Amino acid sequence: MTLDKFRPYISRFLDPFVKGFDRVGMTPDGVSIIAFGMAILAAVAFLLGGRADPIWYVAAATLVFLNGWLDIIDGALAREQNVASAGGDLLDHVLDRYADIVVIAGLAAGVGDYFLGFLAVTGVVMTSYLGTQAQAVGLDRVYGGLVGRADRLAIIGIVGFLAFPLSGEYGGLTLIGWLLVFLAVVGHLTAVQRFYYSWSALE
Repeated sequence: MTLDKFRPYISRFLDPFVKGFDRVGMTPDGVSIIAFGMAILAAVAFLLGGRADPIWYVAAATLVFLNGWLDIIDGALAREQNVASAGGDLLDHVLDRYADIVVIAGLAAGVGDYFLGFLAVTGVVMTSYLGTQAQAVGLDRVYGGLVGRADRLAIIGIVGFLAFPLSGEYGGLTLIGWLLVFLAVVGHLTAVQRFYYSWSALE
């Protein structure tokens, strides 16, 4: 289950956005920074959704989807402008990791469960780390496993939308609390999957 493998098939839907950013002189690095800004705003909205008014979850979900969409566009824009580089790839990945961290921090702060937040963020970071570490030891970058970044953003966005009308507790946790449980369990399982794949490929 990973949406990342469908990236090549959505390129034609990106063209209007890529050309629009290109016309206004936006650089791929600029798009990456804007995407990170969306993640910061999403984290704040998740915090407010848990502590102020659940309507903020709708804003948070929208911002998460914008972050994911812009994360696809920055690479396409780099190819359009013929400026793809190792530096741009590095910046994109660093900002993606920080985006993952701040969004999960916002989720955890909103429901006040920092231990679940810790488990979730370590699972997410280890998943991403093992995907790129495979490349560092001479393999292709690994995107597979139970849940990749695209899947994760889609799930966070969908649960965010559902958390507004379904703001009660279910089995002692809110939907956001259960989302953190899901991210923790599936994140670490995906990390183990990627480690096993890479280890087997090196033998």
